[in-house]
Amino acid sequence: MDIQSLKKLALLGAHQKPLELSSIEFATQLDSSQQTAARKLKALEEEKLISRQFLPDGQLISITKNGLDALHRELNDYQEIFSGNGSIKILSGKVITGLGEGQYYISLDGYRMQFLEKLGFDPYPGTLNIKLDAKSIDLRKRITESIKITGFTDQNRTFGKGSCFRVMISNIEGAVITPERTHYPEDIIEIIAPVNLRNDLGLKDGHKINVEVIK
Repeated sequence: MDIQSLKKLALLGAHQKPLELSSIEFATQLDSSQQTAARKLKALEEEKLISRQFLPDGQLISITKNGLDALHRELNDYQEIFSGNGSIKILSGKVITGLGEGQYYISLDGYRMQFLEKLGFDPYPGTLNIKLDAKSIDLRKRITESIKITGFTDQNRTFGKGSCFRVMISNIEGAVITPERTHYPEDIIEIIAPVNLRNDLGLKDGHKINVEVIK
């Protein structure tokens, strides 16, 4: 992926609105030949990082969602490098109401005993649901769950496996838990903790919150 050329297009404004730009003009921006600039644009389009609409005397270039995601990944990398504490990872978002399934599943002994053994706490029966912002969605994708939760069978019903990683909210340690589902939303995280996080931290729907990954 040619992140430098993509970044140059963003600096010219193609991430905000369609940018009218010829390959000759882009070559000037890159300090390269017209052929090289045209080849770079074609490669970015083939990777679905930009879209192009050709005009009689040029083209309109727009950075796609894939392109924006690539730029966000680059931003996160630089933030970690220059923050002075690159190992610290923060997931940010807003508190939302979940589907209400967490209380039932977390209360099952087959899961509770694993949480107690592997996380060191007996979770409050319920989860805190957070809708991540755009930057945190990409960061979340790069976090590999280090703690595995096995499935089990109880009264002829099978309950699926999952995974989790440790987090800290204010001064409360908890864990992000992810059921092994095919289409689990990438912008939502569910957090378990030994206390009712909503009550203890005075949280309501819409409140912004930061979650530090401590895996």
